Amino acid sequence: MMKFSPQPLCGSNLFKYSLLSFMILNAHAAYADEATLQNNENPSSQAMTNKSNTAAVLPTLKIEAMSELDPIKSYVDYDQANVTRNGLKKKDIPQTIDTIDVQKYKIYGSNDLSVMLQGTPGVSTSYDTRGDGITLRGFSADSGDIYRDGIRESGQVRRSTSNIERIEILKGPASVLYGRSAGGGVINMVSKYANFDSKSSVGTYVGSYDNYGATADINQVINDNWAVRLTGEYGEADSFRSGIDSKIEMISPSFTYKNDDETLTWTTQYTYDKLNRTPDRGPSYSNLPAGVSIKTGFAQEGDFIEDELQVIRTDVKYQYAPNWNFHWALSYRQAYQNFDNFFGGTYCNNNLTLEATPKACTWNGYIRQSYAWQETMNKTITNTFDISGSFKTGTIEHQLLVGADVSREDRSPKLGNYSSGTGVPRYYGFINPYNPADQYNTLPSSERLPVTSDNHHVGESMGFFVQDLISLTPELKMMLGMRYDQYNFKSTNHIQNLSKQYDDTTFSPNIGFVWQPSEQHSFYTSYNKSFAPYGGRGNISVDVNTDPKYYDAEPQYNEQYEIGVKSDWLDQRLNTQLSVYDIRKKNIRYQPDAKEQPFLWSVGGEHQAKGLEFSFIGRVLDNVFVRGGYGYTDTEVKKDKEKPENVGNALANTSKNTGNLFVRYLPTEKLYGEVGVTYVGSYYTNINNLNKMEGFNRVDAAIGYSADPWNVTLAVSNLTNKEYWRSDSMPGTPRSFLMRLNYQF
Repeated sequence: MMKFSPQPLCGSNLFKYSLLSFMILNAHAAYADEATLQNNENPSSQAMTNKSNTAAVLPTLKIEAMSELDPIKSYVDYDQANVTRNGLKKKDIPQTIDTIDVQKYKIYGSNDLSVMLQGTPGVSTSYDTRGDGITLRGFSADSGDIYRDGIRESGQVRRSTSNIERIEILKGPASVLYGRSAGGGVINMVSKYANFDSKSSVGTYVGSYDNYGATADINQVINDNWAVRLTGEYGEADSFRSGIDSKIEMISPSFTYKNDDETLTWTTQYTYDKLNRTPDRGPSYSNLPAGVSIKTGFAQEGDFIEDELQVIRTDVKYQYAPNWNFHWALSYRQAYQNFDNFFGGTYCNNNLTLEATPKACTWNGYIRQSYAWQETMNKTITNTFDISGSFKTGTIEHQLLVGADVSREDRSPKLGNYSSGTGVPRYYGFINPYNPADQYNTLPSSERLPVTSDNHHVGESMGFFVQDLISLTPELKMMLGMRYDQYNFKSTNHIQNLSKQYDDTTFSPNIGFVWQPSEQHSFYTSYNKSFAPYGGRGNISVDVNTDPKYYDAEPQYNEQYEIGVKSDWLDQRLNTQLSVYDIRKKNIRYQPDAKEQPFLWSVGGEHQAKGLEFSFIGRVLDNVFVRGGYGYTDTEVKKDKEKPENVGNALANTSKNTGNLFVRYLPTEKLYGEVGVTYVGSYYTNINNLNKMEGFNRVDAAIGYSADPWNVTLAVSNLTNKEYWRSDSMPGTPRSFLMRLNYQF
């Protein structure tokens, strides 16, 4: 199997897509989200002091400026969230917003986004060797609902989280702010940028399964106007599964400029992130014979996956008038993935497979694995601007947000699929599950086999949005928002030499009401809508064999109704969120007679997700901190004319019950202990509900000690050594240890 290298980062199209923003900037139609500016600079609007005194009242903590090594940082909520784009307090947003501090999970060695989100109310996670495997309120987020600093993570790759400050989740449809969406919510990762407050640190870690590495986070203030920052990570690790390993390299420099009166801030960051690994794509749970250890790996010699991510982003924030701000950002993202491996597999025993309908087989005693290679380059350029400000019409106050997004997504997947499809020879790998060293394959040579699929997909979109928080009275507020999108998708099949193009427009509204009878409680209700172009099929691809005009009368869309309350308790030391929601996915289309009438499409389905979510974070006693929550997600196929037998079934990869509870105790300001439980309920792996995965509870624990400038933590994941499966293709990690040592300056 041969490896191929990605093309270098290229910004040849940057000028074309930045021209619009510069024109708008010169016309003074711009916005600098004040709270977002503060978050990226790291001074918070929560303005607080005494970060090390464990007896301090939580709201007096300057959360963004706190060191990530501070023992209580992971247990203090953020007052605002960048994912809202408007700089408003979270209590003024009529939707559920969860914020997760990444350092809370880094002490356990977690790097995958899906692992960090396990147990989060309403979030289901699974294992996907190429993507993230995340479902929000019943609907997959992988296809376009994961963002980094407000920029869509098109073309999912694994990445380091060492330069990520926090993870924000906006629950429910969010097309007014972000355009196309699967409708379950939006995940936004907030990067570490150069700022004028953060301390610097270097560290190292070592743990189970030959896990070791080093990190650096150097933030340096040059003078009153300039700051620079460099974050980086190098790490290597084996897996609890035999023959599986990985190596990660990440470096991310950034600089920030602010003028003397602090009305202008300019930040630029570059990130290079590379992950080389042996893929762990073993057979599913149902295809494993009895008695095979979960520690058994199924990689063949020469299997590999390469992920390489490069991102450059520049961000300008400018307060051009009292209470009026401008924000402009330009980002170029290049994600490259190259894999060549055997995967999956079906076990043969006594000439019968473990399939529901047994078939004769010729590989008795072995698992027969499929084979494929793929080389995919994803390039995304995004240009966005907004303006925000406050004004009054009579006695009514408005907090206005208007803006536009322009993006181009370019995806070029090349695939060699030699285990399915038509017109190609079949090649397989064979491995003895009881003795993985006993393996072989039928590939004709060590050279990469010819391409079987060579496509090029381009998606261009432009969206204009406006959102207004209207204070009808001091206690009652109304949120109104709308967005207009134009988009064009074009796909080319280079093998067939065919191209098809699809373009359309759509309108997305939202409305919400917030009632705040006191400073401690904020009651809300809202309606939100999302859309997925081209019937929700794929990411930005178009079927080159079908005229797109026959596909859909309108985009697939989600509608959500939500009510909830956000509260502060115990003198604002404890924050809670409670919400109830109902989401309907509509306009799910199908072909009634694909063979005889290939151009006939009809509305055939509707999916529903409804549920309840409760979360909390803060201090319950002077030295006791808690965070956690519970989510109940009830999903159902409401209509399915194509497969009526699915009506009433639950949606795939969605746990009905999810939750977690972490408790941290600080007997002194230098020492802490933590114990946490993560619960993931059972779920079906397919919408036909034939295969069900059992849920699990996992207990984690950690201790930490700080002797300024040193900090050390020892964490134990899966304390009870529970055997479980985190997805149908991946067991959970057995008990493991990780020690981290950091020096802060």
